[in-house]
Amino acid sequence: MTISERDREAIWHPYTQHKITPLPITIQRGKGAWLYDEKGNRLLDLISSWWVNIHGHAHPDIAKAIFDQAMTLEHVIFSSFTHEPAVQFAEQLLEILPGHFSKIFYSDNGSTAVEVALKMAYQYWRNQGEKKRHRFIAFTNGYHGDTFGTMSVGKKSGFFTAYEDLFFDVDFIDYPSTWIHDEMVLQKEQKILSDLDEHLKKYAHETAAILLEPLIQGAGGMQMCRPEFLLNLETLVRSYNILIIYDEVMTGFGRTGDFFACQKANTTPDIICLSKGITGGFLPFAVTACTEKIYQAFLGDDFGSALAHGHSYAGNPLSCAAALASLVLLKKSETKKQQQMIERTHQSGLDYLADNSRVEKMRLCGTVAAFDLKILNQYGSKESVNLRATFQKKGLLIRPIGNVIYLLPPYCIEETDLKMSYAMIAEALEESTVCQK
Repeated sequence: MTISERDREAIWHPYTQHKITPLPITIQRGKGAWLYDEKGNRLLDLISSWWVNIHGHAHPDIAKAIFDQAMTLEHVIFSSFTHEPAVQFAEQLLEILPGHFSKIFYSDNGSTAVEVALKMAYQYWRNQGEKKRHRFIAFTNGYHGDTFGTMSVGKKSGFFTAYEDLFFDVDFIDYPSTWIHDEMVLQKEQKILSDLDEHLKKYAHETAAILLEPLIQGAGGMQMCRPEFLLNLETLVRSYNILIIYDEVMTGFGRTGDFFACQKANTTPDIICLSKGITGGFLPFAVTACTEKIYQAFLGDDFGSALAHGHSYAGNPLSCAAALASLVLLKKSETKKQQQMIERTHQSGLDYLADNSRVEKMRLCGTVAAFDLKILNQYGSKESVNLRATFQKKGLLIRPIGNVIYLLPPYCIEETDLKMSYAMIAEALEESTVCQK
């Protein structure tokens, strides 16, 4: 049996309907922006392997950092103990985060980073005697993870219908999705802010926080909003004394062109959630950062006011070492130049596709480009699987989100390879039977 056949016998894959999905592709190795399968074929990884490999695959600097740390300390309980890599990474991360953040809470994936943020926001008010603050506001199409808390605030993403009876109530507002040449963007933003204002007039005293993915909604279809909207949103929400949580699990670590989307939008959330690219794709790791005001609300003379949350691998030394090495790479001037090149090449690529009759709503933010196909295509459907296979035959790893095609490559990608990918995408859309319907 091949590895793929053995896989089918033993493994249940995430976000997969196995009845309609072909055998998985066996990847033997990766280097830079490329993945190589067992037959010697290569795929250009245009999605950074689920958005995590920001520096490409098998980067030697990160690999060496993990090896060196493994020979010193691989793990220690992170309650009542600490170690140099955890302290060093927290210090360096706080240096590049906006200055109002003061504390780092470690966990191990994006879902739990957001789960921690929800618990922080709720208990922040409870610890101050405001026990009526039980409501959260989130955005339609937002996706924040797969735990029950994060599924509740991501209910409108369309992924979690099977579990809806178990969710807590959340107040949802529309996301002002926009695109290049969107003439209605101002009207959309004003309508959403007006609706939110009316909602807060009634329920602000019961609301703990508002949660959103700033600038780009990831799994909700790479929907994008303007920095101006985030500024106006912050002004409105602050006037009602409500906490702001940014889910930057995907947008963090350079994806939008700045270190973090909040910097690009010049906004100041109270809590920020980070994961995905934090270790360059090498190891699971996540952070929930908060302000000193929030941290101080959890201090007391007994455990009752403490944050009762933790993970076996919280602050893992190997993950911290990988994150530190990734941060060194992220700060290099060469990385910034690559990010700028990616954004320019995306713009040229979108211009190239502009006249394609199958394409609409082209959008771009930093190193992330996306567009919609004029077809009906649900996430994980047979059509989606077939479209994915069409791209793979062209040597491209692209994973459509329904009718949305997006490119989110590692920062090490070559300009010629990224340019070539747009030509290959155009060919794939011509050849795909899905796009002929």
